[in-house]
Amino acid sequence: MAQEAIDLDTSLGYLLKEAASALRAAMEDVLRPLGMTITHYSCLELLAQRPGLSNSDLARGAFVTRQSMNVLLQNLEREGVVERPDAPPVGKALPTRLTAKGQHSLDAASAAVRSVEKRMLSGMTDAEQAAALQALRSMVTSLRS
Repeated sequence: MAQEAIDLDTSLGYLLKEAASALRAAMEDVLRPLGMTITHYSCLELLAQRPGLSNSDLARGAFVTRQSMNVLLQNLEREGVVERPDAPPVGKALPTRLTAKGQHSLDAASAAVRSVEKRMLSGMTDAEQAAALQALRSMVTSLRS
């Protein structure tokens, strides 16, 4: 019995991967001149929205390993972009916070990333954007359950 072939022209999964790849490339293009990677930007954005996250929390939120995030945090701490206490207040986790320098870097990066998202959505009406958001959330929920 032959397996059903996937038609790449009509496969939602393939198109979703293509869109994610195009989004990543566009984000890299606007972040590179700011001296940032997508992971670097994601880390700063997460810290701005949820100050005090641990290395593990940041790694999960940025979709990288704890080891990769730890290396990034050490570099960001050396550059004065984030700060962590010398000793954990409770348990083993070192809560991380943005510094003023980090917030300034994030402001520039957020504006650049927002411009990419606006360009990505420019051909869609508000209703189409809302429907796409709902559809993507539904896909994530279905795959994670």
